[in-house]
Amino acid sequence: MAQTVTLGTSPEGPRPSYMYKVVLLGSMSVGKSSLAYRYVKSDFRELLPTVGCSFFTQILNLEEATVKFEIWDTAGQEKYQSVCHLYYRDAHAALLVYDIANKQTFSRAKLWLEELEKKFLPDEIVIALVGNKTDLAAEREVTTEEGEDFARTKGLLFMETSAKSNHQVNDLFMAIVQELLRREKEKASKPSPHGKVTVDLRASSTSTGCCRS
Repeated sequence: MAQTVTLGTSPEGPRPSYMYKVVLLGSMSVGKSSLAYRYVKSDFRELLPTVGCSFFTQILNLEEATVKFEIWDTAGQEKYQSVCHLYYRDAHAALLVYDIANKQTFSRAKLWLEELEKKFLPDEIVIALVGNKTDLAAEREVTTEEGEDFARTKGLLFMETSAKSNHQVNDLFMAIVQELLRREKEKASKPSPHGKVTVDLRASSTSTGCCRS
């Protein structure tokens, strides 16, 4: 079920449309499902653990383009890791989510990054490191500086969020959109070997085969 969010219109005629597959990766109980639910439904729920994968869609009508997000929320349980590569295959963006009040989940996010680095070249996917549950600041085990420093060394986007208090959740996904569109413009400005401008819509055709929680 898609929710349309109108953020602007263009007086210059039809806008380009892009479809992006976004995957959420991270340990159990870091709030991946809650982040996706907060962003798409503008609500918070203490959701049950995801089994396999759950699926959300979101449509953004921006001034420069219409963007459809296919958001894949993968299970964090170790037993599903052997099939998780099927979920992040052909992804355009990945959110590596950890719980700021659980240092172990930060280490696990680093391992997820290693998995992605085996599957994608650096310019093939936008990756964001996400420190979730800022509402648990009193129990913090991972400092903001630790997250920022690791993201900087790896060339990742970085943001701290709270699905519960809705802290920077929309900002996070907007940062992903802006980086994806920036890359679209960069590709479009590069001439092809035959002297023509190439525009790759990077449309994902994957929309089925997903388990729901």
